Amino acid sequence: QVQLVESGGGLVQPGGSLRLSCAASGSISSIDVMGWYRQAPGKQRELVASITSGGERNYIDFVKGRFTISRDNAKNTVYLQMNSLKPEDTAIYYCNFQRFGYFRLNYWGQGTQVTVSS
Repeated sequence: QVQLVESGGGLVQPGGSLRLSCAASGSISSIDVMGWYRQAPGKQRELVASITSGGERNYIDFVKGRFTISRDNAKNTVYLQMNSLKPEDTAIYYCNFQRFGYFRLNYWGQGTQVTVSS
């Protein structure tokens, strides 16, 4: 059974940086899209960034220029480098792996807390 294991969350001051990682345990291949979502208290979960198997990246406007998503297909791992963090970035961050087509799949991580506060 495949599980996504996240790490790297924590407490950081405004302007600081964190790097989130999400690795798949178990056998998994041909992931079309890897992404990071977040959910702040009282708000809906939103897509923060995604990266396709071809390396195409997409970001929400609020994090453009501050966050960078990357993936290592050999390790089935996705990363999110977060710089210049703001209190508004405080949320639980979830990773997501999707494969489309006949053998579709959709896996979620358990979530990791990111708190930006002085």
